[in-house]
Parts: sequence; C-alpha cells; structure tokens
Amino acid sequence: MKIGILLPYKENFSPEYPGAVSLFVNETSKNSKYKKKIVVFGNTSYRKKFNLKYININLSKNLLSSQTKKYVKKFIDFQKKFKFSIIEVHNRPSYIYQLYDKIPKNVFSLYFHNDPLSMDGSKTINERKKLLKICYKIIFNSNWSKKRFLEGLENKFVNSNKLVVFFQSAKKGKLSFINKKNNWITFVGKLNKAKGYDVFAKSIEKILNKYPNWQAKIIGDEKREKINLQHKNADLLGFLNHDKVLKIFKFSSIAVACSRWEEPFGRTSLEASANGCAVIITNKGGLPETITNAKIINNLTVKNLTCEISSLINNNELRQTLQRSSIKNFYLTHSFVTKKIDEYRDEKLLSNKLFFSKKIKKSLRILHITNFNERLDGRLFFNTGRRINNGFIRQGHSVLGFSDRDIQKYYKSLNDLKGAKTLNDKLKKTCYNYKPDLIVLGHADLISKEQISELREDYPNTKFSQWFLDPLNKKGPDFERNRDRILDKIDVVDSTFLTTSPEVLSFLKNKRSYFIPNPSDKSFETLNNFNKSCNVDVFFALSHGVHRGVLKSGKIDDRILFLNNLRSNTPNVKFDIYGIDKVQPIWADHYFKTIGNAKMGLNLSRGEAIKYYSSDRITQIVGNGLVCLIDEKTNYGNFFNNKEMVFYKSISDLSEKIIKISSDEKLRKNIARNGKIKYMKYFNSDLVSEFIIDKTLELKTNKKYLWEK
Repeated sequence: MKIGILLPYKENFSPEYPGAVSLFVNETSKNSKYKKKIVVFGNTSYRKKFNLKYININLSKNLLSSQTKKYVKKFIDFQKKFKFSIIEVHNRPSYIYQLYDKIPKNVFSLYFHNDPLSMDGSKTINERKKLLKICYKIIFNSNWSKKRFLEGLENKFVNSNKLVVFFQSAKKGKLSFINKKNNWITFVGKLNKAKGYDVFAKSIEKILNKYPNWQAKIIGDEKREKINLQHKNADLLGFLNHDKVLKIFKFSSIAVACSRWEEPFGRTSLEASANGCAVIITNKGGLPETITNAKIINNLTVKNLTCEISSLINNNELRQTLQRSSIKNFYLTHSFVTKKIDEYRDEKLLSNKLFFSKKIKKSLRILHITNFNERLDGRLFFNTGRRINNGFIRQGHSVLGFSDRDIQKYYKSLNDLKGAKTLNDKLKKTCYNYKPDLIVLGHADLISKEQISELREDYPNTKFSQWFLDPLNKKGPDFERNRDRILDKIDVVDSTFLTTSPEVLSFLKNKRSYFIPNPSDKSFETLNNFNKSCNVDVFFALSHGVHRGVLKSGKIDDRILFLNNLRSNTPNVKFDIYGIDKVQPIWADHYFKTIGNAKMGLNLSRGEAIKYYSSDRITQIVGNGLVCLIDEKTNYGNFFNNKEMVFYKSISDLSEKIIKISSDEKLRKNIARNGKIKYMKYFNSDLVSEFIIDKTLELKTNKKYLWEK
C-alpha cells in the first residue's frame, strides 16, 4: 500500500524558500501513519530537501517540448515501477488528465491549494465534471475553494463524497509565550497590492509615528512592484526561511494579513494565530477559515486598518484576550490535519466494515403516502417523510412507501395532464393488494378526498391520518394555500398532525389535530459538532423551494434582509450562508458535510414567528450537535431551556449571543451537547411516528410526550 505524491513542477521541496504546498506535504507526510509508504516526487534545484523519501525528477532543457508534460511522463514511468495504491497530485489539475490518459486504472486524488477557477484544467464546467469522474477524492484547502469549484455545477450531479476540505496546518504555540511578546506588528507575504501591502505601509507609518515604542517586522519581497516604506521602527527583513518566520511570530503581539484578493486559504494568518498573535485579517476568500479568533476587516482602507491596529495597541486586555484565544482555540495542528488525510486514505486502502440489519417482527401494515423524491436522485432523501417512515419501521411495522409526486410525474399523459387520475387509480390498486391497516398522507395534495372517502367505504377498518409541515402564519408565505391544503381532507381523515401549535390556528375548528415536532432521526443526525473544534461560527441555508433546488432570480425573501442586518451587526463572526448572494443552496450529503464545520445554526423560518412552528432545519441543527439559535416567539422555551438552546428577542440580542458563544468554546459545546441529547431523546422519529399511531388509532397509553405540555 504505497502512496505517490506528485508536486507541481518546480515546486521547491526544500527548507530554503519553500512553497505553501511543500510545507503542507512535508508536515502532513512526516506525521502520517503512512510515512514509510509515501514517496514524494518533485523538481527542484535546491540540494537540501525535507527529510522524507523524495525523488527528484530531473529534466534536460528542451525548448521544443513541454517541460511539464515531460515531468508528468517521467512520473508515470516511476508509477509503473512503484505501483502506488493512491496517486496524490497537488495543485495541478492538468496533470490528472495526462495521468488518466496513460494509467487510467490508478486511484487519483487532487489537492487544490489555489482558486480552482484560476487553474488550467479546472476553469470550465466540463473540466471540473471530468475531474469529478476521474478522481477518487478532490481535496480543498478551504470551504471557499470548494465553493469556487462547484460554481456552475449546481444543476449537475455532484458526488459530494468526493469533495473534502483539509485545511493547512501549523504547529501550535504555548500559552506561556503570551508573556514574552514584544511590541511587534508583523506582516508576512508578497509586498504588493494584492496582499494589501500598500495599505499596510501607509497605515503602519501612522501607527509607528503615534506609538514610538512599537516596531514593525516586515517579511517578504516583491520584484514586480515597488511600494516604499521608510521608518526607523520598521524592519524590512526581506525573505526569511520558514523557521525564522515562525520565531518572529512567537514574539509578535499583532499580525496583519490584509489581502485584497480572494485568498484560497492564507498560511500567514494561520501561523500567526497558532503562535498567539492578535491577528487582523480581511474578509477575503478563505482567510476567515484560517483563524479561530481575530479582528476581521470587511472594507480594507488605511483608516480602517489603522483603527484596528490602534485598538489592539491601546487595549491591552483585548489584545491579550485575542492572543490567548488564538492559541487556546487553535486546532489546525499538523497531527489534526494529518489524521483527516489518513482517514481518507484508510477509506480506500482498508477493507470496509460490514454492517448488518436486524429484522423486526411486523404488526401494522402502514401505507405511507408522501413525496419520497425518487426522481431527484437522492437530493432530498433526508426529509421528514423519510424520518417518519424510519420511525414506523423501527417500531416493527410493515411499511409501504407510496411516492405520490414521483408517480404523478412519471404517469402524465395527454389524457391525464397532471397525472392525478392515474395516481388515484394506482392508490386504489395498491390498497387492494396491500390491505393497509393505516394510511398516512404527507402533503399528498393530488390524492383526492373523494378517493379517500371511497377507500374508507371499501376498508372500514382502515384508519387515515395526514401530516403537514409548511408554515401557517397568516403573515407568512402561502398561508391561504397551505390552510386550504389541510382543510381539503380534514373531514375524511381520522387525525391531522402539524408542526404548528393547533391552539393558534382558528380555522381547525376543534378538529382532531395535534402538534408534532420536526422529528430527528438517529440514522440522519449522526454528527456531534460539540465534540470537535469547528471553523465556522454560524451556518444558515435557505432555498427558493426544495424541488426547484436552485435560486430564483429576482425573488425577495425577508430572511435575506434579516441575515444582512445580522452580519452587519456581527462583523467579526464567521458566517457560512447558502442561498443568498448568488451562492446556491446545498442539499443531501453536501449539506451534512458543510454543516459539520459549524458551531451554531440559525433556525430562521419565513414570516413572523408562530407558536411551535419551525422548518425541519431545526432537526439538522440541534440533531447534529450545533447550538440552535431560535426566535423566542416560537415558544420552544416551553420544551428547552437556555442551557439547551439559544433564544433571541431581536437581531441585536442575537448578535450579542453569537459573539459570546463564538468566543467561549466550553459554553458552546455544553449548549450544543445538551440540546442534542434532549432533542434526540424526546423529539425523535420513533416517538413522533408512535404518537401518530397512538392518536390515529385512539390507543390508550400511559406514555407522556414532551410536546403535549
């Protein structure tokens, strides 16, 4: 089981002037449990190499042929000799095509260290689709880079299991170094406008004039641009080797990474944070993902940067709090990131575990009619219908899923334009063959009440119920339509179940209606974010319709205004938001992989809050171990306390609570853990499905459900 790593052509795999790719490969390889199985290939003129098994691919100069193609061709010759189990290509998608053309049966993984849309081989949609087909894994150094790769692929099939994020890593400093910090403000990087050095130069001159007991340490060079900075307290150190840079970070109080361009990740801010600097960054690209605690500038100007640096100089407590938090909360260590990489290698190199399911004795026959979204290729698999279905099955019932909208879609014809006639006829035939004891309808609008009445006559011992999830606030979206959908069948079913409290719905007129929470499911909510460090503070995703799947141009949504105001009020918090600002919604496995990196989830529904209503995002937030941020007007305080969920009164109140929790890992983890434990125990799909059966069949039971308070 050997692993071959192919570096970019001319990437310097040496302690002398190393690139970010080389540093990453060196640290993760020497910390890997596969260290003895790894061979690194590159092309460098430096004699001293990192201490790993390394083979230099030497090439003779030839102006008539491509050196990079010769470079990859020679690697292919080595592959025939070594027979690597996995070939990992770093930062050169174009190499993948050449390798696949000559050795197509090999396993390829591609690491992106830069913007995928700026690189040969991944600029176009077709190129990225081809990479998805060829590669076993495509690995990004930030979520920002991953989002860039997915641009234009929103309507295409994307196996999100192939897409993973492994952040860059750094050696974590010691808290004791905080007391040894000098009055140094450090800038590391190319001394050009892209890195914001022109702004830094003007700003630092003002700072050093105002605070003569402070010094600037400037590390880097730039041959193409000349930005002058001359000050007695500014040390322009030029290029320094990596060890010297880290040493300066250890003794620096403040570090600045103020890029203008969209940095795919940003090693400077990562290493500054790891060494306990109070870090100032711009909100560009993946920079916010490099740090746990920092000052974030949304609009880079000399005035804004000067103000942020001055505030850290003047406020010792603030500066030292950031310094301590940077080290204390830093988790992107070499061992942490290497473990993630090795886990992906294990997945391919080691045998898969065998899982066995246990059959449970059947009791009721349940026909569950709802949209199982077969036609959407699993994009909406993780929905409430599936959760309730799982609950029925776990109780030992025989369950037949009847996907009404798939059937309706597939059976449309000139004689039946909506497919409704065929759908109802198929239901009649299914009941004839299956003879259900209980028929449960979920949003099955095209099943007619006349057909239900006919079935009740044909099967007098069969019980009927319906569940409904959409908002029912008079000032919310589609109120009249949603109300009419419920009332359409309310007289022909034995019970109705809603995710809004029936107490506040006057149109129900005391019909047999009951509140049910959005059910969690132990097979869906498998993440435990409270057990790990997370890179994102607040996650939120919206869509313009689950079946549409993509944003609708020109659509106005009150949640967008709320989110924009929240972000404006909370500038130094890292948000990961989908469904606005041209960032498309995410679904299924991609959704869960993304939410797995967040500390908190905003449970924001359309329209004004109404008693007990929430969309099903609440289960994905609480159930996966995120802190749930929820409007107190939902009255979820009747079920959960402040140690289990975070209730807010207004945007300003929410902003304050987000800031508090994002800076207090212990508090965050405790709330998230308590919330998940309680939600999974009392609001799970087993209990919700059991409640539906109990109420519909009018079974006498001593069981008390938490939501019946």
